[in-house]
Amino acid sequence: MDKFQAMQVFVAVVERASFTRAAEHLQLPRASVTLSIQQLETHLGTRLLQRTTRQVNTTADGDAYYQRCVRLLADLEETESAFSHSLLNPRGKLKLNLQGSLGTAFVIPALPGFSARYPLIELEIGMGDRLVDLVREGIDCVLRGGELRDSSMIARRVALMTQITCASSSYLEKHGLPKTLADLEQHQAVNYFSSVTGRNVDFEFVVDGKKQLLPMKGMLSVNDADAYAASAAAGYGLIQLPRYHVAAQLAAGSMCEVLPGMRPPAMPVSILYPRHRQLSPRVRVFADWLTELMAGNARLFE
Repeated sequence: MDKFQAMQVFVAVVERASFTRAAEHLQLPRASVTLSIQQLETHLGTRLLQRTTRQVNTTADGDAYYQRCVRLLADLEETESAFSHSLLNPRGKLKLNLQGSLGTAFVIPALPGFSARYPLIELEIGMGDRLVDLVREGIDCVLRGGELRDSSMIARRVALMTQITCASSSYLEKHGLPKTLADLEQHQAVNYFSSVTGRNVDFEFVVDGKKQLLPMKGMLSVNDADAYAASAAAGYGLIQLPRYHVAAQLAAGSMCEVLPGMRPPAMPVSILYPRHRQLSPRVRVFADWLTELMAGNARLFE
């Protein structure tokens, strides 16, 4: 039995809660994964996994062994990186999940530069704003905008994006330009609702250095950034979002910023990865490259 491979197989099964998904991730026959776990349990003299027809869970011994395996495998990769110069030319598959608008507007157009610098890294990119289970889905890191609430993740901030309140010119011609927060009582908004709670997100304004939350009434609620901007362009009311998302419309005059002296707080952009893992060379160089990319992109900070 190859103990190192057995640990890799065990970790893959635990993190994906499935022998089949682990086999797909490791590109091994499912029978090989099953045999490896059986041999490992026999070698250790204890049951590591509880199997049912629907799921796979760790036993108490299995959970303790999993924690040790994760640390050992991470230490081994870190040690090999230090002596193999893999930080200079890392290799392997890097699985990313990018927030839709950030990915399409900034990251993907610049990716040829990353691939030219690190030609041995194979990229697999998922897009969307949904919450992802990095461990279960085998994702190395995600890029997200907004304040972070998941304490199980380690976050590295790569940018702060300017946010604005705006509306279509046609809407403002019909309803007037609000000049104070009190004026907003006479206005409609496109509300953005959380896919987790189902609740509308309050508007935010910074007044005299303090953040104020303001619920807004409206005829339409969405949970997609592109739909949010499109709804405002269609005349449904005010929105708050990073300025870059509507920069072209602002320049063309079809959208207008309102209450510029009370802009919402800047939105942080962060890379997240699981807390129990050390940064692999692939994730580290991607995070460094992305930080450089964001720092050099003035459109984020206008």
